[in-house]
Amino acid sequence: MPKFKPYNYNQTSMVVINYQDQLQPGTFEYAIHYLIDQKLDLSIFNPNYKNDDCGRPAYDPAILLKIILFAYSKGITSSREIQWCCETNIIFKALSCDSVPHFTTIASFVSSYPKAIEELFEQILLVCHQQGLLSNELFAIDGCKMPSNAAKEWSGTLKELEDKRDKLKRQIRRCLNEHKKFDKQDPDTVERQRRSQQTLDTLNKAFDKVDQFLKTAAPRMGQGKRPKEVKSNITDNQSGKMTTSKGTIQGYNGVATVDRKHQIIIDAQAFGEGQEHHTLKPVLENIKVRYQRLGIRKDVYTGRYKVTVTADTGFANEQNMQYLHNNKIDAYIPDNQFRSRDPKFFDQKEKYGKRHQEKPKSARRNVIPATEFKFDPTAMTCYCPAGEKLSFRGERLSESGQSKAFFEGRLLQCRNCDLKHECMENPEAANHRKGAGRQVSFTINDKRKPTYTDWMKHRVDSDHGKHIYSHRMSTVEPVFANIGTNKGLKRFGLRGKAKVQGQWQLYCMIHNIEKIMRYGELAR
Repeated sequence: MPKFKPYNYNQTSMVVINYQDQLQPGTFEYAIHYLIDQKLDLSIFNPNYKNDDCGRPAYDPAILLKIILFAYSKGITSSREIQWCCETNIIFKALSCDSVPHFTTIASFVSSYPKAIEELFEQILLVCHQQGLLSNELFAIDGCKMPSNAAKEWSGTLKELEDKRDKLKRQIRRCLNEHKKFDKQDPDTVERQRRSQQTLDTLNKAFDKVDQFLKTAAPRMGQGKRPKEVKSNITDNQSGKMTTSKGTIQGYNGVATVDRKHQIIIDAQAFGEGQEHHTLKPVLENIKVRYQRLGIRKDVYTGRYKVTVTADTGFANEQNMQYLHNNKIDAYIPDNQFRSRDPKFFDQKEKYGKRHQEKPKSARRNVIPATEFKFDPTAMTCYCPAGEKLSFRGERLSESGQSKAFFEGRLLQCRNCDLKHECMENPEAANHRKGAGRQVSFTINDKRKPTYTDWMKHRVDSDHGKHIYSHRMSTVEPVFANIGTNKGLKRFGLRGKAKVQGQWQLYCMIHNIEKIMRYGELAR
C-alpha cells in the first residue's frame, strides 16, 4: 500500500498574516488603499459624526470606503454579502484591518452621504488631471438606463392611481363579504378563512399605500415648453418609466461624460426621465462649473483650447441646438436621419442581417401611401381615397425643423370602409380598439427660415464632422461595457435621485481608479 501524509480537518490552527503584504502593487485593491490613504481628503465626512464627547467610536470612513469600492468592483452590492466577505475573504480583511462593519452600517454609509461621494468623485478626477490622464480635447456624452428599486406596476398618473385605489376598495369589500361567509360555516373552513385574511391584509396595505400617496402628491409634470403630466411612482416618485431595448423599466438614466484620451469619466449624473433632451444643458453646465472649481480650466468650451462635445441622437432637439449655437460650444450631435443621408450606410440592410432587412414581398401588405390622399395646404383639408374628410390635428415642427400638418380619420369612418384592408396598418384592430383611424402627415413647403437643427446638420454632415463623431462610440461605449458587464451593475439598489446618483458616481469612481492604476503614477 502507498504511504500518504496524514491530514485532519477537525483541528484549529493560527495563521500569521500581514495585511499590508496582501495589498500588492499593481492590483486594484492596492490602488484603492493607496489613493484613499495618500491622495484623498476624507475630512468631508467628519461633520456627519457627533461622537466627540460621548457615544461609541465609529468605523473610519476610509475603512468603509475601501471595502465598498472593492466590493462594487467585484459586482457585490449587497451589504450583507459585503459583511460576510469581511469575515471570510483575506483581501477584504486586509482592506478593513480585520474589522467587520455591520451590514446596516455599510448600507447607511452608501445611502447617507451623496454630497460627500460627489466630492470624492471630483477628488479622483483631480488626481487624473494631475497625472496627465485628461486631454480635454473631446468629450462624449451618453446615458445608460437601468431599473431602480421600484416596481413599474405602482406607476400611473394621479387619475390612474385614483382608479387603482377604487379598484382595491372594491376588492376589499368583496373579500370582506367572503370572510363573513366563512365565519358562519363549519370549523373545517379554517384554512380558507386564514388565506382570506391574508389576502385582505395584503389588499389593505396596498390601499393604504396608494391612498397615502394621493393625499400628499401633486401631479408630476414632464419637460418641455408645454409640459404634460407624466406617470408618478408610489415607491420612488423621482424615478421614471423608460422604454429600453429590453422593454419598459422603472428606473433612472445614468448619464456619463467621458474624456477621449484614457476614457476618464469627468461627469456622472442620474436622471429620472427616459428622454435625454433635457439632460444636455445641465451636464455641460455642471462640467464647466466643476472645471472652474477644481482649477483645471477657466472655460472649457471657449478659447484657444476649447473642447469638442459629441453625443448621440437622443440629445438632439431644436432647443439644445440653439443652446449650443448661442454659447459657441463646438458640438456634434446628429439628428435621427443622420445615417440615412450618408451614402456609406445605404447598404447596411444587406450587410448587417435580419434586424435591418425589410420583410419579403410575400409578407408585406401594400398600404395606400399618403400621396394618394388629397391634401389642400390652402384650406388645410385632407380627403382620403374613399372620399371621407379627415380631421385636422394641428401643425407641428418635425425634428428636421420642417412644418408638418397632421390629419387622422375617425374610427367610425375607417371601421366600415371598404378600403380599410388596403389603407390601415392593422385593419383588424379597428373592430376592437377605441380611438382614431388612419393617420397621415404632409410637409408644408413654404419658405421657412433656417433652424438651429439645420446648422447642426451642416456640421455633422461635413467630412470633418463625420470624422469627429466617429470617435463618440469608441470613447463612451467601452465605459458602459466595463461598468455594466465587468463590474456587474445591472440595476440601482437605492431610492431617490440623490442616493442613486451617489451609487452611480461610486461605480464611475471605480472606473477612474482603474485608469489611474493602469496609466497613472501607479503604473510607472
